[in-house]
Amino acid sequence: MTSLRSCVIAAFSLALPAATLVVPAGCGGDEATDAFEDEEELAPGGAVGKYDDLEEPGLPVNGNYASTTAWKVVNQWEDTDTPAARAAGIAWPANSGLSWDEKFAAWLQSMPKVETFDGFGETFEIATPWGKTLPAPKLDCADTALMLRSTFAAWYGLPFFVVAFDGKTPVYFGHFGIRTKNGIWNNMPKFANAYADHSAKSAAQVEASWPQDAKLRKLGVQSGDDQPMIGEGARTGTYLDELHLNKRAAHLIRLTMIFTGSVNLADSRNTFNLVPESLRAGDVMLWRTSSSGVGHTMVTVRAEQLGEGRMSAESVFGNLPPAQPRWTNPAGTERNYSDPEGGGVDGSTDYAKFNGGLKRFRVTKSSSGFWVNTIMKSDEAAWIPDDDLDRIRARPAQLDALLGELTPDEHRQLLLDVIEGKRAHLRNFPASCSARIAREDAFEDLYTVLEQEFGMTRDEVDAEHRILEDYVFAELVYEQSKTCCWNSTNDVMFRTIMSLNDELQEQAGDACVEPLPFMAVDGGYQAFRDHDPLGWKDWRADEACPQANVQNDLLAEAAWTPFCEWNAGQ
Repeated sequence: MTSLRSCVIAAFSLALPAATLVVPAGCGGDEATDAFEDEEELAPGGAVGKYDDLEEPGLPVNGNYASTTAWKVVNQWEDTDTPAARAAGIAWPANSGLSWDEKFAAWLQSMPKVETFDGFGETFEIATPWGKTLPAPKLDCADTALMLRSTFAAWYGLPFFVVAFDGKTPVYFGHFGIRTKNGIWNNMPKFANAYADHSAKSAAQVEASWPQDAKLRKLGVQSGDDQPMIGEGARTGTYLDELHLNKRAAHLIRLTMIFTGSVNLADSRNTFNLVPESLRAGDVMLWRTSSSGVGHTMVTVRAEQLGEGRMSAESVFGNLPPAQPRWTNPAGTERNYSDPEGGGVDGSTDYAKFNGGLKRFRVTKSSSGFWVNTIMKSDEAAWIPDDDLDRIRARPAQLDALLGELTPDEHRQLLLDVIEGKRAHLRNFPASCSARIAREDAFEDLYTVLEQEFGMTRDEVDAEHRILEDYVFAELVYEQSKTCCWNSTNDVMFRTIMSLNDELQEQAGDACVEPLPFMAVDGGYQAFRDHDPLGWKDWRADEACPQANVQNDLLAEAAWTPFCEWNAGQ
């Protein structure tokens, strides 16, 4: 999980429309939770060595993992000429000559773009080795990257682990289970004993009846992770059950998404810093504003050379509350990948020391009797050491140049699309502070572009592009506003909020009445509850919330045209 500034070659078809999946009645309510759901993520490790600890030893290869193994290792990431490596796959032909790491990139590069379930954008569709296809699940941004990488490793029997820290103790989430060097961590399951692996079933058996894990189908990862695109009542556990024949792997991946997140992806024990010109599908962009806590993860799904030192890239990102990963076009990807928070500097803050920016997953391999997370030999020239801050700091500008320049019209439309996308998110999750912040960040860029390229003032930009919703869902100071922790608000509540504000404006007539921002006042939201008692929900902390006892949320300082001035010109 993560916190935001506030992720075929087939013998038969098993495409899964939402209406075809019937979820057992027990998948809702209190029965659908467990002791681990919504747990805090574990911490990253400390600073790594001069060479990023390229082969820092993890668990012994020959340890006794019989009871905890989630999947058996039968392939290696470097393989290109074994019988399994020569076989055709979901996104590569027979005798492709690709390593499994390159095949992971090919799989993401091939993913079709499809409409999101809510109709507010586009996402991707997942093709499986069994010919089954699934629309992307609702995930937060880091879980999008973690789910894709761990799923691919499990499908093809590749070694894999992510390391996180419980205090000073490294905890390894991998093919061998969830363990420390002293044994099973925190009463985690004995995956091999507790769950079934149906990977040996024939294509005919799978087509006739997809095996299910009733326990897994009742479980989630965090609040708001319902998966309506595959059926009413479905949650992340249901989705993983439909994605994996090996239920041991599915259970492990669910727990990995609970206990790790963007802060662990930034840890160089799990990923490494990548030179921009080596960008390919599967690489991740991390925005980091501190060495711990908030962050944002984007996954590259398209990367193509255009010649003359230029590339085109497209990306996806999940959200919090969980959302189907939204597909970002080349212009939007350029904007996001060149943002200073991706390891750069903005004139006042040096983000390079927070270890964000462009990353590639390390590969797990055996070395001197231990499982280690290291770098493919083919990537050695593409790796930037953690202590080379000058090169890390230079990457946002390099990515900006590499991914091409926008015309003024393209830049304007890109920013307007970003703004409308954040408004659409707020219509489903009106408490989202990350969407409010991102909308205003885009407006700041829009002011600059329209002033420099079109000679427009801020007031003129607001007159043309602001709407009442922007003032109602004004930006809040995240750390001093309890609303920002409330991820379970919904579209019904949005309509209540806007209905009340529309009535206030109608009643004002020709007079100006300031809108009623959606924020906590006197500890609650009484005006909105009074307007629609049946549709309103009680506040709850859906994430870690140090500001939970705040009585009055704090509005951020706004740079827009004051409401009454804006309203007079409408």
